Amino acid sequence: MKELKIMVPSSEQCSYTIKIGTDILPQVWEQIEGRFGKKGKFIITDENLAAAGHLDKLTGEREIPTFIINPAGETSKHINTVISIIDEMEKCALGRDTIVIALGGGTVGDIGGFAAAIFKRGVPVIQIPTTTVAQADSSIGGKTGVDSALSKNAFGAFWHPAAVFIDPATLKTLDDRQYRAGLVESVKHALIANSDYFEFIESNIDAILSRDTDVLETMAVHNCKIKGAVVEADPLEKNRRRMLNYGHTIGHAVEQASGYELLHGEAIAIGITGAGLIEMELGLGTKDRLERIETLLKKIGVPVSIPGNLTENKLVNLIKHDKKAVQKRPRFVLIDEIGHIHQKNGQYALNVEREIVENVIKKLKNR
Repeated sequence: MKELKIMVPSSEQCSYTIKIGTDILPQVWEQIEGRFGKKGKFIITDENLAAAGHLDKLTGEREIPTFIINPAGETSKHINTVISIIDEMEKCALGRDTIVIALGGGTVGDIGGFAAAIFKRGVPVIQIPTTTVAQADSSIGGKTGVDSALSKNAFGAFWHPAAVFIDPATLKTLDDRQYRAGLVESVKHALIANSDYFEFIESNIDAILSRDTDVLETMAVHNCKIKGAVVEADPLEKNRRRMLNYGHTIGHAVEQASGYELLHGEAIAIGITGAGLIEMELGLGTKDRLERIETLLKKIGVPVSIPGNLTENKLVNLIKHDKKAVQKRPRFVLIDEIGHIHQKNGQYALNVEREIVENVIKKLKNR
């Protein structure tokens, strides 16, 4: 088992450990008991995880109060789900001496973390991510929240986990589309921070797609080191942490405009392509570099163009609501080269003229 530690400045939680290992899930509960034995336990998961047997692997024969999100996925990521969870915790007579265990993908982690952040003014949460997107990104860094009718993650809080346990073996039960879409967050990490990691993904793409656990463990370590370093430097996303939103400005708009028919990673792949087109417009990128990135995304099997049924006006209007927007002006994270983020005057998210954004969206529609 590999172990990493993230230090969180100016945080009551101070630091937390990430443990990575194939087939560690059945041993995780003993580690939770060893550290938090006297605390009440409450598990949040979804119907897919329960059906796949991961909940039973975690708990064994123990009877632990559990909330199963149904239906699984983004459509349940709203404030009413959180209210139902807190009501259930109240019915179980749980108090501030409780720890929440979020077992699942990014949606479960976001909902579970947010519920923990606001229950009794905050109780610890343990993240056990079971999808490619959650193991690469969302389980680390303390971002929690749910969507409103208008935008993603409109309600939320920074609530760093007490611990993270990553078992790549859980990815074997993930359906192929979800698995492939989640790999986009790993590509994003490589693009913003580590060109060698990008080459590793390119060179090992066949093993990655066949779910080789040795390769997946290596990816998990890379992802955690990259995101951990950024979170340590900027735990509350004042500036540098915005680099983790590469591809997300257009990506979130596309995801929402599709009514979440596009998976998060699929939308972010389109957003990464859009960022590459913006970089070309601004003289920061080249056609060859974008083609290299697109080639990898296509091998993964994710889209690089906007579906024809999504209107340009709707996408532009949604981008105005992006959390990085200032006075409804879209701001974008961009790269100078693979593995190196672009900065201007020390800022990681930059204003881009509406005309350029509109032009890029047209190109993405016709790609």
